[in-house]
Amino acid sequence: MARKTTIINFSAPHDLAKIISRQAIKEKISKSELLRAAFSAYLFDQELKNVQKLGKGIAENLGLETYDDIEKYCR
Repeated sequence: MARKTTIINFSAPHDLAKIISRQAIKEKISKSELLRAAFSAYLFDQELKNVQKLGKGIAENLGLETYDDIEKYCR
């Protein structure tokens, strides 16, 4: 049966590695699960920044400066 995951190795400063290990123990999950969750959160944050940047550009093009302006525009 083919493996459904890929092993990715990376280096981390000793102090960070200790924090990762302690946090995984505290959360009662594997280090892999912890790092997958951390990377998922990072990707979410990056996508949120992209959406905010897009929204800011649209708001500027429409001359919307406040939440009240947005609400008026949407009515």
